[in-house]
Amino acid sequence: MRLLDQATAGAPSRAPVRIIHLGLGAFHRAHQAWYTHRADHERQWGIAAFTGRRPAAAHALAAQNGLYSVIERSAAQDRVEVVGSITEAHDGADRMRLRMLAASPQTAAVTLTVTEAGYHLGADGELDLSAAAVRHDVQALRRGADGALVTAPARLLDALSARRRTGAGGVAVISCDNLPGNGAVTHRVVRSLSAALDEELADWIDAHVSFVSTSVDRITPATTVVDTELASAHLGLRDLNAVVTEPFHSWVLAGRFPAGRPPWEQAGALFVDDIGPYERRKLWLLNGAHSLLAYMGLARGHETVAEAIRDPSCERAVDDLWGAAARHLDEDRLDIPAYRRQLLDRFRNPRIAHRLAQIAMDGSTKLRARLLPVVRAEQAAGHDPEPALRCAAAWAEYVLTAPDPTALPDSAAPALARACALAGDDRRLAALLSVISPAWGEDPAILTAVNRLRRSPQPRR
Repeated sequence: MRLLDQATAGAPSRAPVRIIHLGLGAFHRAHQAWYTHRADHERQWGIAAFTGRRPAAAHALAAQNGLYSVIERSAAQDRVEVVGSITEAHDGADRMRLRMLAASPQTAAVTLTVTEAGYHLGADGELDLSAAAVRHDVQALRRGADGALVTAPARLLDALSARRRTGAGGVAVISCDNLPGNGAVTHRVVRSLSAALDEELADWIDAHVSFVSTSVDRITPATTVVDTELASAHLGLRDLNAVVTEPFHSWVLAGRFPAGRPPWEQAGALFVDDIGPYERRKLWLLNGAHSLLAYMGLARGHETVAEAIRDPSCERAVDDLWGAAARHLDEDRLDIPAYRRQLLDRFRNPRIAHRLAQIAMDGSTKLRARLLPVVRAEQAAGHDPEPALRCAAAWAEYVLTAPDPTALPDSAAPALARACALAGDDRRLAALLSVISPAWGEDPAILTAVNRLRRSPQPRR
């Protein structure tokens, strides 16, 4: 069977590169690249996508000249669509091509999907300059060497530095990761890194770069061999880069676009002045429930979200969490009751195999954004934060019962392993919770509640 590529009859025409993307993966292809494909009818907004840690995705996509299919999977059927918005695909270590594209006045935006851990934040929410990968990149940038940079903040700073040198003008940086205030977070991280190297560059970034905040939503599980075979059979062409996703999609953006942008609203994106209510709704309800289902569901022998949500104990725990979070999401425009019903329908889709093990990765970082604000809001309002702390308890049990904590898929695995090695259950738990929030590790009420929930994880009725 012939490979899906740009020579295929009826393939979309190649657009000039006007967007750089850092973090080429399944979610980017199912979300931002899909939105761009749907909105860019004139084919004026091509994407040059760069991988994160490994180059394999770029090599595979380049072999198909950027073309791939999106399988929209509802509970009843599949819909297959070829997407052609990615014009170039590169190894993330290719500094020369990244700088060349960033220096072009034609480039108007840089989008990111590098996961929460990819920002290398400490427990205080600031860039962790002591992290080994960050230290490596600081030294590489100081040397001005062409050697590979390993962190997304350093790669982004390298690109912005190249743009400054050529006088190419303003650009929008658009974080599409699940962090509250992700635009402001990206600005702080990049500015902190640039200030450690070149204060004038930091000032130029403040003056010329817009950091757009977003809320992104589209469940995108890992693609299986069966999925790629299905896409290939549907197209009559081999597609080794197919992605599976749900029909639902949402993209809310707030910020300036000094060099322009695609008409993403034509594909359903929403542009607002205040991103906060939308990101809180998504992080606390969808992402919070995902984390709760991951740790509680794995402990109960489930493998996917659809399996876990069918477990009455898991569903009750999710409902309790949503009830607690909803008390602090009172804007009428959010329509929380309808959003909760919609989430249940999405979670119950039996044909979306969203693996709990995939969601459980990097929990120490994810829970800061998904749980901490709900717990704080509940405490401030005089409520018992137990519904949110149940997720923290399930996460703690997941870590404490791991055969080898050093092998956990978590950027904080060394710290988690040190906590697990301590003598005494209370000391271990306090050290673990301190990885999420130092204040939690010193709060007797939090520690008592989490300990109790570990021993009695079932929601009370």
